[in-house]
Amino acid sequence: MTNTTRRKFLSTAAVGAAAAPLAAPALAQSTITWRMQTYAGPALAAHVIDPAIEMFNKIAGDRMQIELFYADQLVPTGELFRAMQRGTIDAVQSDDDSMASPTDVTVFGGYFPFASRYSLDVPVLFNQYGLNEIWDEQYSAVGVKHISAGAWDPCHFATKDPIRSLEDLKGKRVFTFPTAGRFLSQFGVVPVTLPWEDIEVAVQTGELDGIAWSGITECYTVGWADVTNYFLTNNISGAWAGSFFANMDRWNELPEDLQTLFRVCCEQSHYYRQWWYWGGEANLRVNGTKMELTLVPDAEWAQVENAAVAFWDEVAAEGEVQAKVVEILRKYNTDMQKAGRPYRYG
Repeated sequence: MTNTTRRKFLSTAAVGAAAAPLAAPALAQSTITWRMQTYAGPALAAHVIDPAIEMFNKIAGDRMQIELFYADQLVPTGELFRAMQRGTIDAVQSDDDSMASPTDVTVFGGYFPFASRYSLDVPVLFNQYGLNEIWDEQYSAVGVKHISAGAWDPCHFATKDPIRSLEDLKGKRVFTFPTAGRFLSQFGVVPVTLPWEDIEVAVQTGELDGIAWSGITECYTVGWADVTNYFLTNNISGAWAGSFFANMDRWNELPEDLQTLFRVCCEQSHYYRQWWYWGGEANLRVNGTKMELTLVPDAEWAQVENAAVAFWDEVAAEGEVQAKVVEILRKYNTDMQKAGRPYRYG
């Protein structure tokens, strides 16, 4: 009931946001206009999406402009796919899991446990190991264009109380992604779903014990480092996998050069995040002053990694497409292990 009330409030607030967009330039009558919503709130969007859309709008000029909305401004994140499919929103930046895509690859969006160790694993999987073709086929079948996939930060726990053993995870109410929550529940974690903008207050009031939604860069950027005390350096994934999507009809209406421009801006966004997160994760572990670093010993954390193997088997049994993706992930990770350092250590 609480979640429903918050959603109604956010939907009402979005009406005002839509009616008064920020400093929209005067547009020519022939200008193509899109509405795009990101999964990210304003503070995070300043890094993960704003620069790319500002670049697109500056280059496209009177030919096309994209109006960007932040997390839950037009619709709740869990309804993004349906809104885009209907054409209520023209484009989306999110992961498949969070926006509840009705595809066989949805489970692999966001943080699929231990699918990646480093952020570069994600673009290699999509561009060199065949995931792009699978995603394109899946989304084309439901009227959505999958434009480009990229990596974000790793998935760590930020908590009020320290996590130094698997026992410490039991009973912790944690904001996380659907698939990550499904996986972590076997260790006693209680997954909680709330609107993104409510997370900080939920930790302050005790509604949440922690967050397993990001790395340390986001904790500092969005304010979560101000309400949590500890950062667990073990993670369940080396990189969040997210994408840019568009309503298929709106995409097909664009001239080829504007499609190309949008792709280029997506790629620039992927590149920005590669160094912003990579450098940020290291810098804040070393120089950050707000969170104490904790560690579950490697031998004990191996139980989580071993559980991921069984989880992959469980997902692969759900269908032919899921089995194909899991096969690719296994092949890729085997290749990386054989390649050795710096691709894989230990």
